[in-house]
Amino acid sequence: MSKYLVYLEPAEEGGYIVSCPALPGCVTQGETKEEALSMVKDAIEGYIASLKKHGEPVPPGIEEAVEVERV
Repeated sequence: MSKYLVYLEPAEEGGYIVSCPALPGCVTQGETKEEALSMVKDAIEGYIASLKKHGEPVPPGIEEAVEVERV
């Protein structure tokens, strides 16, 4: 599986929001950083599965995993 850049940021109501800019609309959340990152992995897998099912192109991943936090 390709690796994708994700943005992890604190949510106003608590927990974290994580999004994947290469996959528009691929956004999820978790109570902890670890949970949010785990949730986005599932979201990315589902997003890519849906693209493939509908014959849509899959955006390329990145060479290295990079974690960027917004504060």
